[in-house]
Amino acid sequence: MKTAMAIRHLDFEDLGTLEPLLASRGYAVHYMDAATDDLRIVNTTAADLLVVLGGPIGAFDDAIYPFINDELAVILQRLDSQRPLLGICLGAQLIARALGAGVASMGVKEIGFAPLTLTLDGEASPLAALGRVPVLHWHGDRFEIPAGARRLAGTPTCVNQAFSVGRHVLALQCHLEADPRRIERWLLGHACELAQVGINPRALRAQAQAYQVNLPQVARAVFSAWLDCIEADQPRGGEA
Repeated sequence: MKTAMAIRHLDFEDLGTLEPLLASRGYAVHYMDAATDDLRIVNTTAADLLVVLGGPIGAFDDAIYPFINDELAVILQRLDSQRPLLGICLGAQLIARALGAGVASMGVKEIGFAPLTLTLDGEASPLAALGRVPVLHWHGDRFEIPAGARRLAGTPTCVNQAFSVGRHVLALQCHLEADPRRIERWLLGHACELAQVGINPRALRAQAQAYQVNLPQVARAVFSAWLDCIEADQPRGGEA
């Protein structure tokens, strides 16, 4: 059986709609909690897929949250192995940092549903399946595009929303994995942040309800296309 390892920072910021897709494609999914599990003893190259998920801290907050150093070591090891790696929000920022790119505050929060504008490279990537369907954004930092990576998408608020390295690394600033049918967990878990920036949870709830059919469908199409690419390129676990 293929294996997918996911490093998470909050329980409700999980693989979302990606998890049942992985299961349907024969992956056994295993979670590691960055704050409590010892990532130093994990053989991350053994998994067929490694996913680093989002969280409410910064990619350069290792002085406050030392486990970030362990995550960076895991990501660097994975990058060196050239095996499939997916980063979402904080996970994408950590990949950018590991590749030598900057990550910094935007000075504003981008929270809510909005479509991506794809670059030419993005239109030739699995992200093309998104079309103009809005995806969930929930961040205040942004990454620069690492040297040698391809910029795939942006928004007016955040010009760098996605990049790829070869076909095996995909980094997404947006939360394409987030299931709009489970938005209530996000609204509750991030209630203080929403209050601080003056965003009404009712508005986000209404947006999520409007996209609860189309968004999971296009997210599945994007992730399916990317998984098709990496599965064609990569050996099974233990054969690398």
